[in-house]
Amino acid sequence: MDVTGLRAAATSSLHWSRASSLLCPFFKPNSFHFPLSLSSPRFSRLCSLPERGRMNALPNGVSEVVAEEDPQSKFFQVVLVSPQIPGNSGCIARTCAASSVGLHLVEPLGFQVDDAKLKRAGLDYWPYVVVKVHSSWAEFREYFRQQEGEKRLLAFTKRGTNIHSEYSYRRGDWLVFGSETSGLPPEALLDCNSEPLGGGTIRIPMVETYVRCLNLSVSVGIALYEASRQLNYEQLQNVSESCMDSGTPLVAEDIFA
Repeated sequence: MDVTGLRAAATSSLHWSRASSLLCPFFKPNSFHFPLSLSSPRFSRLCSLPERGRMNALPNGVSEVVAEEDPQSKFFQVVLVSPQIPGNSGCIARTCAASSVGLHLVEPLGFQVDDAKLKRAGLDYWPYVVVKVHSSWAEFREYFRQQEGEKRLLAFTKRGTNIHSEYSYRRGDWLVFGSETSGLPPEALLDCNSEPLGGGTIRIPMVETYVRCLNLSVSVGIALYEASRQLNYEQLQNVSESCMDSGTPLVAEDIFA
């Protein structure tokens, strides 16, 4: 390499060094840290999935700081039915942590829940989001029926009858999204469209002539923050300070059950 090439390489290295120092402190190249190992007695009893042989444990520390009983986490809920791409689900988990809402994954999934890409996309925000895995839509439906208070299922689909920014959201709404490859299954659409469970179908406008669909994590972000905006981001106003300084995990017993 000539002198010019060496100089260019050194300049590039310097630029990266400066840029990396400005990045979010949670981001360290090739180093993603999660608070607990599965061998930790504080976490080992939370994951009950292996009993059915379905998949391994969710990322370490999931829900360690927030509890399922936290009223803020029940303000809205995000439901992913058969998501296929781990990076999308990880990004959505991060969005749920940032907006203080719960996340539900309905099997079958297109990945194992200990997938490195899932962990990486969620960074180290996993302790701040309540995640629950359901073995099927039928199991999720039964779980939903048992939840107290006013609630409704809202299906987000390309063929929805309501535009997302014109729909009136309310506390207790569950925002339901389908697979990246096949969308929502018929039984989910039926429940979302039918009384007493459903509140209808919703679409996010887009150019359809050359774009098949929006990215799943982008769609969830658009929908969730529009719903939050309409309710003046109320679920963000009273987030417990224990999320920042509590040394004791507040995890509900039935998470991942």
